Amino acid sequence: MSSNGREDVMGKRTGKSVAVARTGRGGKGAWARLRERQSPRRLWRRTLALGTAALLLVAAVTVTVAVLLGRDGGGRPPVPPTRARAYSQQDACLLTSASGVTAGTTAAVVWDGMRDASRDTHARVAYTPVTGAQTVENATPFLNGLFQRSCEVVVAWRGAEVAAAREAAGERPRTRFILVGGVTDGGGSKGNNTVVVAPDGEVRAHIADAVREAVAGN
Repeated sequence: MSSNGREDVMGKRTGKSVAVARTGRGGKGAWARLRERQSPRRLWRRTLALGTAALLLVAAVTVTVAVLLGRDGGGRPPVPPTRARAYSQQDACLLTSASGVTAGTTAAVVWDGMRDASRDTHARVAYTPVTGAQTVENATPFLNGLFQRSCEVVVAWRGAEVAAAREAAGERPRTRFILVGGVTDGGGSKGNNTVVVAPDGEVRAHIADAVREAVAGN
């Protein structure tokens, strides 16, 4: 009986150990079941946290937009005025000698007068120096370049430049020519589209007036 008792005890112990082993291998332990019971609660807390963060973000954006719109009475923020000058489609071009519009020269004073007229009429102004030989033959290609740029008003300064402009004036009646000095045959021109300005102390004001009138005539 003692032997049977040992066998029973061993049998029970063996069965219990087998049951525990089976539970540890294929079954779910108490810690796993506890985690399963807590998973829905953790999921709910995470969802609640994400929802709260989203609501806070929406509220912050709403407040920012309201502040921006409220700065000018509920409309868009005012657009600052631009400083860029709006030019017209008319061009006044100066043909000078090789020195260009060097400070202290008559060409520089003529250029200032053209800029004065540009501020009033919004016409675009530009200058082109004739490089190389100061002859009519050499100045003519530079003058033709001004025509190709659609210069409605051509201002010429010095002998060769003025002579080339006078020759072209009769062939281009729609272009206004302003000749500064260099006229030796009585100051005449080949058409009524040419104005002669003397290079005196009032040349700046005379050029400004002549350019304004020429731009208005076009």
